[in-house]
Amino acid sequence: MSTLRRSARLQRMLSVSSLSPLTSQQSDSPTLDRHTRKRKSKVEADIDAADLSSSSERPAQRRRKKSKKVNDTDDINSVPDKQPRRKRATKPEPVYIIPDVERRETTFRGRLGYACLNTVLRNKKPASETIFCSRTCRLDSLVNKGIDWVKELGRKNVQDLISIIEWNEQNNIRFFRISSEMFPYASHGTHGYDLEYCAPLLACAGELANKYGHRLTTHPGQFTQLGSPKPEVVEAAVRELAYHTEMLDRMGIGPDGVIIVHGGGVYGDKGAAIERIKHTIREVLPQHIRQRLVLENDELCYNAEDLLPICEELDVPLVFDYHHDRLNPSSIPPSTIIQRADTIWRRRGIRPKQHLSEPRPGAVTLMEKRAHADRCESFPFELPDDIDLMIEAKDKEQAVLHLYRIYGLQPVIYASLRPPDMNPTKETKGRKSLKASAKERRGEM
Repeated sequence: MSTLRRSARLQRMLSVSSLSPLTSQQSDSPTLDRHTRKRKSKVEADIDAADLSSSSERPAQRRRKKSKKVNDTDDINSVPDKQPRRKRATKPEPVYIIPDVERRETTFRGRLGYACLNTVLRNKKPASETIFCSRTCRLDSLVNKGIDWVKELGRKNVQDLISIIEWNEQNNIRFFRISSEMFPYASHGTHGYDLEYCAPLLACAGELANKYGHRLTTHPGQFTQLGSPKPEVVEAAVRELAYHTEMLDRMGIGPDGVIIVHGGGVYGDKGAAIERIKHTIREVLPQHIRQRLVLENDELCYNAEDLLPICEELDVPLVFDYHHDRLNPSSIPPSTIIQRADTIWRRRGIRPKQHLSEPRPGAVTLMEKRAHADRCESFPFELPDDIDLMIEAKDKEQAVLHLYRIYGLQPVIYASLRPPDMNPTKETKGRKSLKASAKERRGEM
């Protein structure tokens, strides 16, 4: 505070003090002068203290107010950046106890493969480290988030497919079925899209598979009905096959990259449905799609004996499924079917492939036996020596490694092994099976 302001303040305080009884007495009294001097000194000290307080506090208060005003403006005009989520550390793998297997002999020297999902990579911790190539979404998510968001799911799936191919090579597995959900809704009638946006990445995945000599195939879902009496269903099936063909073509996969489909429904008249299947293959499918198409016998509608004449007539290879043949057998023995089917494969210049699975323990009814066991314990007697065998089992790559150990087919990396479920049931671990099991326990079935 300036000297002038300090003097004026002192005068005001003294003038107020002069009105008190003490200062109304004679000013020439020594006692009064002494009191006046003391009071004046006290007032000056109070003023000095007030000046010190004002000089130290008021600028700080002004700075705080100014700062608060700036912050208020920032809150209105901008959104503060979110703090980045701290990445969880990768958890070390637990120590697994792997039981011994019963060793067996075989003359089989073909490739074993598994379908769609690698359980070791899928179950990595934390969840951000998981690797899988079947990211998908609901249709309303596509509508709400947009097609670019869905395409990004497909791009991530291809990236993880590359990682799965690398893992397979390290573990001597050179046969793999690509998930049909690689590109969600790519074949949709309204929201479908082509794969041009992901062409470079698909080419990288295919180049890696070809470099290692891996066979990649696909298997569209049960809604791919070539013999449906409804034209719109057949059109959807053709779009689905076109999507799978484009994916394999962009990867540069050769003729061994086949697309497997079932015969589908019989719609009350199997003979008429078979004629529609043949018409769709012969007249509707473009040649580049037909070149990859193969048929597979199923456990309900079309056994191998039903499909073999179609395959021989149209020169379409037949994938023989041992499990389906046991549930829906033909009058022709498996060895004869395999021999006739092998003729088509060889004539087309495509390496033969078959499917192997086993029913779950405790399964009794046909519907219970349809569910695949976690692993397969043996090869069928009719298995040829030099084909590719797809193991359709819940434990995926572990089922392949399990057979490697049983038959000594390939060296196995111990760290890649996971123990089997020692108490498997006839129910799988899927949500539908768990719900059905719960209802059965409650007596609702």
